[in-house]
Amino acid sequence: MGKSRWLKGLGVVLSLALLAGCSGQSKEAKAPGQAGDEILIGANFELSGDVATYGTSSLNSAMLYFDEVNAKGGINGKKIKVIKYDNKSDKAESLSVVTRLVTQDKVSAVIGPVTSGNTLSVVSFADDKKVPVITPTATNPDVTVDPKTGKVHEYVFRTCFLDSFQGKAAAEFALKKGAKNAVILVSQADEYSKGLGKFFKEAFTAGGGVIVSEEAFDKNDNDYRAILTKVKGKNPDVIYLPAYYEAVGKIVKQARGLGITATFVGSDGWDSPKLVEVAGKDNLNNCFFTNHYTPEDPDPAVQAFVKAYKEKYGQVPDALDALAYDGARLLVDAIQRAGSAEPEKIKEALAATKDFPAVTGTFTLNENHDPVKDIVIVELKEGVQTVNAKIKAQ
Repeated sequence: MGKSRWLKGLGVVLSLALLAGCSGQSKEAKAPGQAGDEILIGANFELSGDVATYGTSSLNSAMLYFDEVNAKGGINGKKIKVIKYDNKSDKAESLSVVTRLVTQDKVSAVIGPVTSGNTLSVVSFADDKKVPVITPTATNPDVTVDPKTGKVHEYVFRTCFLDSFQGKAAAEFALKKGAKNAVILVSQADEYSKGLGKFFKEAFTAGGGVIVSEEAFDKNDNDYRAILTKVKGKNPDVIYLPAYYEAVGKIVKQARGLGITATFVGSDGWDSPKLVEVAGKDNLNNCFFTNHYTPEDPDPAVQAFVKAYKEKYGQVPDALDALAYDGARLLVDAIQRAGSAEPEKIKEALAATKDFPAVTGTFTLNENHDPVKDIVIVELKEGVQTVNAKIKAQ
């Protein structure tokens, strides 16, 4: 072979190799959220640890809806693939999970975590990486708005009402029941609990009530009788206890055992079947809590959800179940409206959500990415939830 022919042949080989290399790179460089005929969605839930019942039921509800969508052909012909991890009810692990979902799994969006503390650990990452995060149930105001800068977290959204509304609603309810004074009991290491205590105090005192004591407890304790003995000495009309079901159950049970008959008012963190198991149904009489929905609502959308959930999981869905179902529905709706699984377009569609027909009540997302919606006051009678009142969105 002559030199010129050899060089020409080498050039052809190098060109083919270069083309092959480019072709290989294009296959690997998939857009986030795309995997062939699938749309990748991340799930970051508390499947073990302190609030495992919340995370597990929330994931079940989200999967219920995603499965319904896939059974009907998916989103614009693409099936949803959910990549799910356990954040172990831990802030650091919640951040680790979202990091993995976004940087390794290349999801289009993430649903979860459940609690405010765990969600707060991921919001800055969501903004930095420009991937939408929808929390169904994190109610702390700081989740969607940075308290230091006042700026909205551009990529963070939720389907639940805020603690500011929830705390105020609880205070107004207590005052309407004739309470003149109150004790506030909060979990000392929990942003959710402390935030609600603050909002309750502001509204209760503004309405003429007096806070006679504020106490902080360790949610990991088993014996709360020392704090409750102090509370009993204050003889309050109302004890405001914004916390999660495990600690709430123990506190209410021990309070009744000490002869404390005051009305307990709590928050949506009470809503778990475990509460009755821990506290005992008789001890929960004269107890109320703010919540997002009730399965007794005759609305056809609510009853269809309750029926589907019971058929699949064998129990009545609580408020967190309904909120997670709504979170999944909101995400799918945004992808459909965006006509794309690109994170940026999903984010834009989420921000434009108006009059969304959720199971927990029709809502519009405001400029802070928070839903404007009503709140339910739930009363416990022998451990059974009943609707005591509804308070309109503010």
